[in-house]
Amino acid sequence: MQWTKLSEQTVYGNRWLRVNLADVELPDGRHLDHYLIRLRPVAVATAVNAANEVLMLWRHRFITDSWGWELAAGVVEDGEDIESAAAREMEEETGWRPGPLRHLLTVEPSNGLTDARHHVYWAQDATYTGPPEDDFESSRREWIPLKLVPDLVARGEVPAAGMAAGLLMLHHLRLGQDTP
Repeated sequence: MQWTKLSEQTVYGNRWLRVNLADVELPDGRHLDHYLIRLRPVAVATAVNAANEVLMLWRHRFITDSWGWELAAGVVEDGEDIESAAAREMEEETGWRPGPLRHLLTVEPSNGLTDARHHVYWAQDATYTGPPEDDFESSRREWIPLKLVPDLVARGEVPAAGMAAGLLMLHHLRLGQDTP
């Protein structure tokens, strides 16, 4: 059963987001006003070192008043390609420049409300370049053993859905969890 968007108009916008109102026709012919949020793409990056540790940040999110492990992430700037944005964000937030990035997955964290897409990348190596440029992002950056990821996610210590999905996929990919 497909919903059909008949029109959409912006009711608020800034450089980060737009709040739009859509006129939607339901399969039975009824109409519904549906608010949606249009967001810029988000680029996410991490690295896994030779010891199978993943680079993560421990941060507080004031919106949900919660602490948790995350990967370096940020919006893709105008004219910037997603992979370059992921590399830039990782270096700015962690002080580590990733080696060649590989696309891991793209997720839509809340596709009933927003068109946000999080593009997650990873590298097999990284080079420390110095203290992070964005020192306000997190005071704690650590290499966490990849084998601990499922337990961190299960305990709610990776609260962001896109981050949890990316970390679990990376765990599966790197540690070969598809074998019995």
